[in-house]
Amino acid sequence: MGTGRADPFAARAAEARRAMVREIADAGDLTDPAWRAAFETVPRHLFVPSYYIGVMGGYERLSCEDPDPAQRERWLAGAYADRPLATRLRDGDLVSSASQPSLMAYMLEALDVRDGHDVLEIGAGTGYNAALLAHRLGDEHVTTIDLDEDITEAARAHLAAAGHRPTVVTGDGARGCPRRAPFDRIIATCAVPSVPGEWLAQCRPGDAHVLAPMATGVISLRVGDAEHAEGRFLSTSAYFVPLRGAVPAAVPPHTGGLPRRATENDLFRFLLTLTAGSLDPQEAYSLWQREGEPARERFGVTVSGERQWAWLDEPEGPYLWPLGPPPD
Repeated sequence: MGTGRADPFAARAAEARRAMVREIADAGDLTDPAWRAAFETVPRHLFVPSYYIGVMGGYERLSCEDPDPAQRERWLAGAYADRPLATRLRDGDLVSSASQPSLMAYMLEALDVRDGHDVLEIGAGTGYNAALLAHRLGDEHVTTIDLDEDITEAARAHLAAAGHRPTVVTGDGARGCPRRAPFDRIIATCAVPSVPGEWLAQCRPGDAHVLAPMATGVISLRVGDAEHAEGRFLSTSAYFVPLRGAVPAAVPPHTGGLPRRATENDLFRFLLTLTAGSLDPQEAYSLWQREGEPARERFGVTVSGERQWAWLDEPEGPYLWPLGPPPD
């Protein structure tokens, strides 16, 4: 589906897109008319000309160019299903994906953009999220960055096929994009163990926001200046590919010795991941029980100078856990 020829899937895709938007809206995840218009207009299938679905023993690749019409129909139906899609594998590991549309809608609405805002997206992926942002704000207000040139080249091509030309940058998203700063909003589509300081430094002081997946949740930070930011987690769960580049690796949580009801509970897994490396798993379990199995919205993150920490209920309360690499 190059830019030089008509899209043979356009009519069926439009019908599938309308159905996808109705499903998301009916679930309550798409309430803003401007974002609904973006999801109704931007053709997701142009951003996932091929993708992988999990099958017994590995992955199956679906493609718009499959010679079998039935397989092409499967591909198109999957492109508009409300589910994430694996788009790039490397040595059997997932390195890039297209996020679940309902989660994208939830996060974009939570980003709270206004006309004229400049947005930096960390993790270009397929380019679909950047296209939604460009539809809402205009190409000139959107910058998206990814570490791999093959990802940014593909995203740029997908965006052009859909009629959008935001700024697509190949670079380390952990370092932001200083040449395009300052930004009113920064949104990450990859998970971080802590908030890169470069992001805050590239925010427009006063009313900037950073929205980023962290510890199977999404943190929404209000940025005061380059040294201070604070906010709470959104209510949703979120599982994203980790940010690659100049960012410390997340400490994996340990579940040994914990009861199954805890290890299989989504909210406890969030607490366990958020506090990994600074809270013993048994202590995390005791806290979780003592505090009535707290929801994500009770947790938050504060950045103050070189320090940043996660907390329960209050930024200076009794439950605090450092984020980021340990001090030298």
